[in-house]
Amino acid sequence: MTARPRSYTAVTREIRVSVRAFYLDDQSDPGRGQYVWAYRIEIANESRAIVQLQKRTWMITDGQGRSQRVHGDGVVGEQPVLQPGEEFHYTSGTPLATPSGFMKGLYHMVDTGTGENFDVVIPAFSLDSPHAPGGLH
Repeated sequence: MTARPRSYTAVTREIRVSVRAFYLDDQSDPGRGQYVWAYRIEIANESRAIVQLQKRTWMITDGQGRSQRVHGDGVVGEQPVLQPGEEFHYTSGTPLATPSGFMKGLYHMVDTGTGENFDVVIPAFSLDSPHAPGGLH
């Protein structure tokens, strides 16, 4: 039986971001230094404002401390608008050349009522495979 992945959560300005990462054994090839994870994100608008996710910035760090910055529009091809009380879920993934690592980031949002831009923290989360001794985070 596989243990349920740990959930990581951060709240910024009443926007809650929760993450679970899953190692994808069937897409990984440790013999070639290829390790792949999926991660499931939930963004919940617990505020009274209508907000839109416009951009994202990720820092992806492998088990040897090498970091890669990824910046782009929206998530999975969308720039979701969240009404008060609404949630948006998506799944994405990342490969690494090491059996462990971690990710963290920011969602660049706008309050659609005021036009104010603000950043929402994506909590740091561990990418652990069965090929790594213990987790980094």
